[in-house]
Amino acid sequence: QVQLVESGGGLVQPGGSLRLSCAASGFIFSSYAMSWYRQAPGKERELVATITSAGISTNYPDSVKGRFTISRDSAKKTVYLEMNSLKPEDTAAYYCKAHNRYFAYWGQGTQVTVSS
Repeated sequence: QVQLVESGGGLVQPGGSLRLSCAASGFIFSSYAMSWYRQAPGKERELVATITSAGISTNYPDSVKGRFTISRDSAKKTVYLEMNSLKPEDTAAYYCKAHNRYFAYWGQGTQVTVSS
């Protein structure tokens, strides 16, 4: 059974940091690229970070580049999203996604709220 379980969300003040985790099971973790998406109320889901299956390459949109860092630990089958210098506009539900040419799996999400 495929599972992606996100954790680490919460309430943080502007300028603060959070680290999200996504624990994977039920599939061959090393065969999948991993991504983080976010969705704010009333907005479309947007991609915020991607890391390749081997962990060699990463990609970010301009909105988070330099503030967010994606990484993966193959031994723990976990992908992380380190978020720094958080802004109120980063408030959203954050989802991890495992994907390759054939399949895509989503987690249930974790809420991040940036507010003073």
